[in-house]
Amino acid sequence: SLTMAVALLSGCGQQETAEGGTPSEQVIIYSNADEEAITAMTNALNAGGYAGQYVFQTFGTSELGGKLLAEGTNLEADLVTMSTFYLQSAQEQNTMFVPLTFPVNTLEEVPDYTAPITSQEGAIIVNTEVLKENNLPMPTCLKDLADPVYAGFLAVTDVQSSSTAWLLMQALVSEYGEDGAQTVLHDIYANAGDHIETSGSAPLKLCEAGEIAVGFGLRHQAVAAKAEGLPIDYVDPTEGNFSLTESVAIVDKGESTNPLAMKMAQCIIENGRPELQENYPNLLYE
Repeated sequence: SLTMAVALLSGCGQQETAEGGTPSEQVIIYSNADEEAITAMTNALNAGGYAGQYVFQTFGTSELGGKLLAEGTNLEADLVTMSTFYLQSAQEQNTMFVPLTFPVNTLEEVPDYTAPITSQEGAIIVNTEVLKENNLPMPTCLKDLADPVYAGFLAVTDVQSSSTAWLLMQALVSEYGEDGAQTVLHDIYANAGDHIETSGSAPLKLCEAGEIAVGFGLRHQAVAAKAEGLPIDYVDPTEGNFSLTESVAIVDKGESTNPLAMKMAQCIIENGRPELQENYPNLLYE
């Protein structure tokens, strides 16, 4: 089944140690977030007086998901920011997160151990000039991307390493069922060839560079690129735009739970919003 398509990737995250503080006292934060979100969270923490008291370590989505499922409360991290559906799976399996002690006034109800930081939607991204130069039709739906006419002109993300691919997957499954989705996805991946990317923003970057004509990526990034006057447009596929959230959660370490972790989570949620919303405009909070 498609839910099993997540392979556990090995490899190291990049460790960024803030100045000062000893590792034992520092709050260790594991995150699958994009650079823009990490920057916004770091700025919020530093402005909140926590500079030097935390370490951010970044991972690919499925790599971090694998760690959560495999390690549970033995995870080195005190605080995690991660695709919400992974946090829910890890909580169901390992009961590893504590309820948040600060108010989380979201528009939609969320589990009491999570507070969303970003919401991201998928869309088809096109370079209008490359499309025209190669007499390619404007796609209207995700199934169009399986048409051999786009072979060599398409970039998508790898479901094993990017949560952006799950947005594509959710839309295909909801429209065509699991079997139909697998067929369409197979043909999309065949068309993408060498351009099955590990990063969610890679298809847009390849479109911007004119290396490809069509990509599936994050809608808010395409909207921004178009607004800058680049030859970029976006198509909301007829199968629908699915969105997924990334949330913050605190690992339950019993007596040795770092008390600063909850304060930092609150700081990220309450002080990080304005900058986070510059890049991730979907509304999450009242």
